[in-house]
Order: sequence, then structure tokens, then C-alpha cells
Amino acid sequence: MENNILLESGTNELEVLEFMVGKQSFGINIAKVSEIMNYQPMIPVPDSPPEFEGVFTPRDKVISVIDLHKVLNKDSDDSARDLLIICNFNQMDVGFHVSSVKGIQRISWEDIEKPPRISGDGTNNIATGIAKLSDRIILILDFEKIVSDINRSAVIDSSGATMADVSKANKHIVIAEDSPFLNTLIQSTLAEAGYNNIVSFDNGKDAWDYISGHKNLAGDILDQVSCVISDIEMPQMDGHHLTKLIKDDEVLHSIPVYLFSSLINEQMKIKGESVGADAQFSKPQIGQLINYINEHI
Repeated sequence: MENNILLESGTNELEVLEFMVGKQSFGINIAKVSEIMNYQPMIPVPDSPPEFEGVFTPRDKVISVIDLHKVLNKDSDDSARDLLIICNFNQMDVGFHVSSVKGIQRISWEDIEKPPRISGDGTNNIATGIAKLSDRIILILDFEKIVSDINRSAVIDSSGATMADVSKANKHIVIAEDSPFLNTLIQSTLAEAGYNNIVSFDNGKDAWDYISGHKNLAGDILDQVSCVISDIEMPQMDGHHLTKLIKDDEVLHSIPVYLFSSLINEQMKIKGESVGADAQFSKPQIGQLINYINEHI
């Protein structure tokens, strides 16, 4: 599947592949999609969860397939015409079994709202955003959480992370990550490494409002905000736009911004560099991110 994922840097827009599971519309960032294929039988894997449909091997590549009908408790209208959306994120290939594909929608992150939390802290939610179109809404799914419910190691890998020097324990770290599940995991992993002055937000806009609120405080801005860890995909304001705002500001530009996203690849690294990101790390390698922070802040 051909797609142009490199929208102009910092425009706060994304392209969403709209697809159907049963009679409901859902969406995924087109940057995660590598191919759309007709459905084909899978090789089942013993003792796997029911949502894990099995594996198949197109062009000698083993791809695991998750059935979104079972994840979302939906029925397919015509299973003979179902499709597979083949994706690449978190440095892995995974297929999602869906009913149909409707097309690509270009949407501003400002038009994507956070879904209401159904319980507790929201970590059980499998949706990260609600995209508003003129005649309908598209639910943006948390694909990292869907995968993590089957294989947690595919989402966060803290192996190799070292403890921070005690002198850095109070360094002020700001996190922008829309997935409640991942937000909590990043905070806890940083805390385990010795950092205890962490504040987090579930979208780039709230993070920007907080960071920019430090502009008029006395002293070195790096004493106020030591670094920012940001996802790329977030409602209201994405990580690239957040980075651009920080780096274009005459007071805030020295704050290190580290992008930590499932979307990091060679093309997306170019986009991150164009908006001034200081470093970029692909999920699930949070151990590498923490070691970098230990050395550079």
C-alpha cells in the first residue's frame, strides 16, 4: 500500500485509515499501515488468547494476526469479504482482521478528543481518541494496548536501564503520552530508575500549556523543566507540533525534547529532526531512553 506519511512538519495533522469492524467506524494512523490484504486462513497458535487469530506468512514474513471483531465484540457482516490491515509499529509486524476499509481521512489533531474514561484511571480503555467528521465519528483505537494485552513485552522493554545518579533524582521530567496504559508504565519505569519529579499529560496541548507556563519564572529554564518525553500521536496536539512550539520559542528552545513513539522509523526520524527533536526512540525500548536521559540531563 502506497501512502505519504510525511505531511508538512508541525502542522498538527494526521492521515487516518478509516475501517469498519461490524457496523462501526474505527481509525488507525496511516503511518502505521504498510499493506491491506484480503483475508486468508491463519495457522493457529496453541494456548493463545481467543483474540489472537494465528499467524500467516506472506512473502516469507511471519505476521501475527489479531481479530478486532473479538477484541471489540463485533460480528462481521460478510466474513468472506473481510480484510487484513498489516501494520508496522513497535518494531514489529502485526495484522488486524477487520470487516472493510472505507478510505483515508486527513484530520487535525484539534478535532480529535479524548474518549470518556469508563472506569478508574482509564488504563483499561482501548481507545485513545474520537475523531469528529461532518457526518460521523471515528474511534481511534489504542493498538499498542490491544497488542500488549496479548504480549506485554511488545510494548515496553525496560531491559538494560540503569539507575540515575542520586543528584538527578529531582530533575523535572514532563511526559506527554495519550495512552493511559503507556503513560503509567513510563512514569513507573522512570520512578524505578530513581526519578521522582515527574508530571504527565495525556495530550500535547495540556503539556504545552504547562511547559509554557514556566517562561516567566526566574532562573534557568532547565531548572524548571529538565526534559520532555513525548509521544507523537496525541489528541488536541501531536508530539511533532509540541516539539516545534518548544524549539521555536526564544525562552524554551533549550529544553531537550525526546520523542518516544511506536512510529519511529527512518522517514519519521526525518520529520522529528525537522521540528528540532533532540533524540528519538522507538517503543518498546524505554531502557535506551532512560539511559540517554541519565547521560544528557
